[in-house]
Amino acid sequence: MEELVIRDADVVDGSGSDSYRADVVIDGGRITGIVKEAAAAGCQRPKARRELDAEGLVLSPGFVDMHAHSDLALLRDPDHSAKAAQGVTLEVIGQDGLSYAPVDDRTLGEVRRAIAGWNGPGDDIDFEWRSVGEYLDRLDRGIAVNAAYLIPQGTVRALAVGWEDREATDQELDRMRQLVAEGMEQGAVGMSSGLTYTPGMYAQDAELTELCRVVASYGGYYCPHHRSYGAGALEAYEEMVALTREAGCSLHLAHATMNFGVNKGRAPELLALLDEALAAGSDISLDTYPYTPGCTTLAAVLPSWASEGGPEEILRRLAENDTAERIRHHLEVTGSDGCHGVPVEWDTIEISGVNDPALADFVGRTVQESAGRRGEAPWETARGLLLADRLAPTILQHVGHEENVREIMRHRVHTGGSDGILQGAKPHPRAYGTFPHYLGHYVRELGVLSLEECVAHLTSRPAARLRLPDRGLVREGYKADLVLFDPATVAAGSTFAQPRTLPTGIPHVLVDGRFVIEDGRRTDALAGRAVCRTPPA
Repeated sequence: MEELVIRDADVVDGSGSDSYRADVVIDGGRITGIVKEAAAAGCQRPKARRELDAEGLVLSPGFVDMHAHSDLALLRDPDHSAKAAQGVTLEVIGQDGLSYAPVDDRTLGEVRRAIAGWNGPGDDIDFEWRSVGEYLDRLDRGIAVNAAYLIPQGTVRALAVGWEDREATDQELDRMRQLVAEGMEQGAVGMSSGLTYTPGMYAQDAELTELCRVVASYGGYYCPHHRSYGAGALEAYEEMVALTREAGCSLHLAHATMNFGVNKGRAPELLALLDEALAAGSDISLDTYPYTPGCTTLAAVLPSWASEGGPEEILRRLAENDTAERIRHHLEVTGSDGCHGVPVEWDTIEISGVNDPALADFVGRTVQESAGRRGEAPWETARGLLLADRLAPTILQHVGHEENVREIMRHRVHTGGSDGILQGAKPHPRAYGTFPHYLGHYVRELGVLSLEECVAHLTSRPAARLRLPDRGLVREGYKADLVLFDPATVAAGSTFAQPRTLPTGIPHVLVDGRFVIEDGRRTDALAGRAVCRTPPA
């Protein structure tokens, strides 16, 4: 007898087609039967050792978070309700060009310091791996939800070149090609870049093109955080389209927003650019989160020249008064490339997290507000905080535009990504709320997308980008990565004031046919594994 039958569910199958009522049978981690309108037809209904009454609930494929920063959280926090409770059954990690494999002892320490604001310092993690394959082996011991990995181009450059702003030598480029090839052979799904983060931003287009050729040869995709989301944003998008066309590589645009005042109302220009490239044969997709503020580290807004050499060099420059004044001028007057070419507006930068508990008073306030309370210039407040917390502070940047958010999420190649940073006392609510916020706010309340269309954005489209032949749809033979939610009540509980509140209206989530959320509570199941992994020959 089969393990489970879900009775009388309203199935939204991920294809974008109309919903239908059905009994869905699960066994051995897969969907083994779908009986449509079983009760109404009076036919023999499937039986199983367990039955779940889904009356009034939608059954859909599990949601795919195309842009996640859970690289250490998956290991640190077996509960991982931040994502599991949203209905996320697969996260794509290794984002923005910086993560923890491939590394050696030197670069591991450098990367840990550089992205402590994203993932914490990692003092509670046993970094027993060095290669991509070894990291995926660690995930395969059991995690809350599935994970796919992107080779981080910045980490690769740190390993082969260092943190210097210079062209790679021919030998160094060969080493980077080799590292990317090894990562793809070991199971990565593609490569990411953070082209406003060091050291990845020091790579010129020719270097990136060569690495993308390697990715393309393995059927992977390139996922860049490109060179600007502010001044010159459209040109930065064009650069990525042209680069991947030259390399013959699929392109997935990370958190594809149009931010800052210079881009208000300009989403249609971006979409026209993408439509033209798609019509010409480019393979392009994108992800967005359904909120206007962005989230990154405070150190990320610094000019690239101030970040050359890695974290210790940044701290040294910040401590030197003359150099710190040059940094301030770039930030406040000319517009730092780290701040997307736009002069920084300190009243839009809210501190969302710090590592040192003694600095907790900064959290939840803008730099401008804290400076006023301290009676000093905003730059001095920011500089002092960076030095005191050793570059770890995370920030919310209130620079987005609602009309751009809505326009982009309607596009036919759009997928969902939380860009969720789980660190800090007041993280961005997108980390805990992205997927129910799509369903509750943008589907039910605003009608920006139909329910069937939105589910397709969050399931089958990302599965197609990841080239997963048995995920992203409710189909016989497919993996039983599924979510049951109430379309009348599903909503994000997280807010900017209370960002760690779990969502409502999602009572059941299954990964590999096992309940990870049951009756609204996290079970002890660790059913997730690394996906899209190619075993070594």
